[in-house]
This record gives sequence, C-alpha cells and structure tokens, in this order.
Amino acid sequence: MSAWFLAFVPTLVRRERASLAATLLAPVMALVIAIALNLGLYILMGRDPVAVVYAMLFEPFLSWASFSEVLLKAGPLLLIAQGLAIGFRAKVFNIGAEGQFILGAIFASAIPVWFPQATGQWIWPAMLLLGAIGGALWASLTAFWRMRLNANEILVSLMLSLVAAQLLNYLLLGPWKDPNGFNFPQSVMFQYDAMVPTLISGTRLNVSFLITLVLSVAAWVFMQKSFIGYKLQVGGLAPRAAGYAGFKEDWAIWLSLLIGGFAAGLAGAAEVAGPLGQLQRSVASGYGYAAIIVAYLGGLNPIGIVASALVMAVIYIGGDNAMVSANLPIAAVRVFQGSLLLAYLIAVAFVRYRLEWRRAAHRSPS
Repeated sequence: MSAWFLAFVPTLVRRERASLAATLLAPVMALVIAIALNLGLYILMGRDPVAVVYAMLFEPFLSWASFSEVLLKAGPLLLIAQGLAIGFRAKVFNIGAEGQFILGAIFASAIPVWFPQATGQWIWPAMLLLGAIGGALWASLTAFWRMRLNANEILVSLMLSLVAAQLLNYLLLGPWKDPNGFNFPQSVMFQYDAMVPTLISGTRLNVSFLITLVLSVAAWVFMQKSFIGYKLQVGGLAPRAAGYAGFKEDWAIWLSLLIGGFAAGLAGAAEVAGPLGQLQRSVASGYGYAAIIVAYLGGLNPIGIVASALVMAVIYIGGDNAMVSANLPIAAVRVFQGSLLLAYLIAVAFVRYRLEWRRAAHRSPS
C-alpha cells in the first residue's frame, strides 16, 4: 500500500509580459550582485576589498589616459558583440568569434608581412577589409557544416577557434616569424601606413573606434528597421511561424554566421593595425569569448550592448590596475566576468518568469 502526501514545490511560470523597468534594471542588479559576490571572494583571498574596488572601478576614470584605454578596449568588444547579437537573436549561436577574430588578424597582417615596403594611405583600410573577409570566411566553415551535416554550430565554431589559435602559432613560429625579433613568436613591425590613424593625440585610441560606433548604429537600423532583420528575429522567436511565412532557416544561418564572422574579423584586423602594430600570439586575448558576455549583458540590444561593452572594458582595465596595486590574480578578473554573466542570466530569468509554489502530490511507501 502507499500513502499520498501533499507538498509545495517551486515552479517557474512565464510572465505574459516582461516589465520594461525590470528588463532595464536586470543588468544593473547583475552588476551589483557580481560586485558583492566578488568582494566576498577577495576578502577570503586576503585582499583589501576597498583597494580592489578602487583600482578596478574608479581608477579607469581618474585620468583621460586611463579612460582612453577603456574606450580602446571597448572597441573590439562592442564590435564583436554587435555581430554576435544579431545571430543570437536569430537563435544561431556563434561561439567561435575568438577564432574569427584571430583569422581577421592573420588576413590583415598578410599585407604588411608580404609587402613591408609598401606605402600609401590605402594600406590600413585594405587591411581592415581583408581582416573582415577573413573572419567571415572562417565563420562560413561553421555555416557549411551546419547545413551539410546538421553539425551543431556551437561545437563547430568553438573547435574552429582552437584550430585558428594553432594556425596563428604555426605562422609566428614559422614562415611569418620576424628574423630580427630575437626569436620571439611575432611578425615584423608594421610600417606607418599600415597603422590605423590615431583619433586623439597622446593616446592609443584610433579611428577604428569611430568605425565601431558607426557599425553599432548600422546594427540597430538593421535589426529594428530592416525587413531582413525582422525576418531574423521572427526566425528566432517563432521558427514555425517563420517557416510558414516562407523565411528559410538555411538563409538565416548563413547570414547570421557571416555577419558575426565579419565583425569579429574586422575587430581582429583593427587590433593588429592599431595598438599592437604587428601580429603576436597575444592577439588571441579572449575578446571573442568576453563579447558573448557583453552581448547578453546588453540584452542583445544594440544600444544596451554599447553600455555593456563599456562596463566590460572598465573591468578589463580596472583588473589590470588591481593586479598591480592590489596584487589581484588575473583569474579573479575572469571570475568577475563569469559571475557577471551568471548573475545577469539569473536576473533575466526572474524578469521573464515568476516563482510560484504549487502543491504537488508525491507517493511514498507506507
């Protein structure tokens, strides 16, 4: 025989309509929660939490030189995140932006590596264009295998990032290695005309930041005002309805991945033609992965992504400051980034769902 007893169990119930105020408040609450959690971590690590917070969140704003570095760091994060967000809203999950970023850097570097004596103002624009094409071509491999074998784009794009990193190592340890570079794995230094012009004298901020802002506006227009952007969003929100309306899934997959790869490749080109000035292994600095956090923290909205890119850039620059002044390990900075994404996903879950306690019948042996 068995007996029945009643218990209350928590159940998430989807809200009919998410509150706009709650939606806007979610990233702010996520930031507050992430800061609180990491402060506790720093205390357990024996670090001075006040010194860490000051170095990480305040020092980047104390001088124009520091803030210009924040803007410089925000550029690639913003550009990559805008491209990824278009695909994410279409439910095409490109996780391989890091590899596409690397390929963009490699393609762009081909011009100054192969033609080190070339001159003319055409060089750096050609490098940016070639880098964007390289990123798009690398992303097209993911689109091809998704369509040909129905391979999961998350796994394929992620694995291709590892391949891209090894290709970078091969070039810098082999045919593209600077013979006068004291055996360091790096290319030759690029000539002056291969460098993106500086935007503000005395800083490293360059014209690519303006290009990023223009493309962010273009992303907003594309997703909010164009019919193609509308089709991508419908395909992500209601795939069956999109299919009934004649919107083809294969077209959405190709377009989403190519846009993401183009943006990541352009960011990679701007990195080697900007602050680095040569192709180095350090170009693979994790921008492609951090941009995923930026895209979601911005709510996959082009305007929100601008704000979240600035927040992430502050964490990057402030983290570097904290490693010096507060003896904070680099792993702690990455934990901050990950906890920020986790806190945001939890906050968004409660924006879209409400928690209800319902009676549930359970059976237990008598």
